[in-house]
Amino acid sequence: MGAAVAGSIASAAQAQTGMQTGIKLSLDERLEGPAGLFLLPQDRGYYRSEGLDVTIEEGAGALDPITRIASGAYEFGFADINALIRYRDQNPAAPVKAVFMLYNKPPFAIVGRTSRGITTDPKSLEDKKLGAPPTGATYDQWPIFAKLNDIDVGKVAVEKIGVPVRAPMLAAGQLDAVLGYSFRVFVDLKDRGVPLDDVVVLPMAKYGLKLYGGAIMVNSKFAADRPDAVEGFLRAFLKGLKDTIKNPAAAADSVVMREDLGKKEVELERLRMAIRDNIVTPEVRAEGLGAIDGARFTEAINQIALTYGFRAKPKAGDIFDPAFLPAAADRKLN
Repeated sequence: MGAAVAGSIASAAQAQTGMQTGIKLSLDERLEGPAGLFLLPQDRGYYRSEGLDVTIEEGAGALDPITRIASGAYEFGFADINALIRYRDQNPAAPVKAVFMLYNKPPFAIVGRTSRGITTDPKSLEDKKLGAPPTGATYDQWPIFAKLNDIDVGKVAVEKIGVPVRAPMLAAGQLDAVLGYSFRVFVDLKDRGVPLDDVVVLPMAKYGLKLYGGAIMVNSKFAADRPDAVEGFLRAFLKGLKDTIKNPAAAADSVVMREDLGKKEVELERLRMAIRDNIVTPEVRAEGLGAIDGARFTEAINQIALTYGFRAKPKAGDIFDPAFLPAAADRKLN
């Protein structure tokens, strides 16, 4: 779709909106497999049934949805909650809060090549070249990961690169490893024909990181004025999320039908990885979708403080508002 589609992604079967409430939602990146989680309920009319006319737009990095929501131009967004924590620390009056935790386990990862000397031991990154897109959410977590795993950052050459060249440079051997979401980089390398036995993935969550990941966020002023619309959006999204967990292929179809360059098998694999590794975690199986654990969230904020100097360390309630979540019984997985 490219730059020409930076505008709205229309529903495949748009209906007359009538008295529906217009909603603009910003994704954090281009269209890819996990975007189907938002597109499927649009295509199946779940938003419309809640009286919402939802427009979904691509984003351009971790902060893009947050600043869009804060400006009031967008009511909703999907973004990394750790980026929101830092943003609100620097902009405490910003009217943005998270209302639904989607990535219970974050997809932050280092992906490297075994042929370049990278192993599952984080110390193998020392004396290597690491490619890092600075606009990505994973970039901010690298210092925490390094500290938790006793990596001498002075021995790691970090090269700032753009997202489009990340997989090509790693595949060509110009880098030893890169930072990114696991389902993005791993599938990109596989699609480029890199042998799987030459790819090693170090998910940061397996190496001490307690952070949560991507969450649905809302403009606080809009939420105060239209709590019914926020609740309705989350009900519709949850219905689509459960559908997608049961049948990811349908959500992948919702992506590729909009993305001229998308390949269903590629985007479906990304989506399946996100569901398996980031969404349906043991915590979610026990407690249900969408919520956070207060003690873990506090621990996550303390981890951020290892490498980030807070002006005022926030509490969970400053960042995440559970008031709009569907009932706990509805958020349980069957």
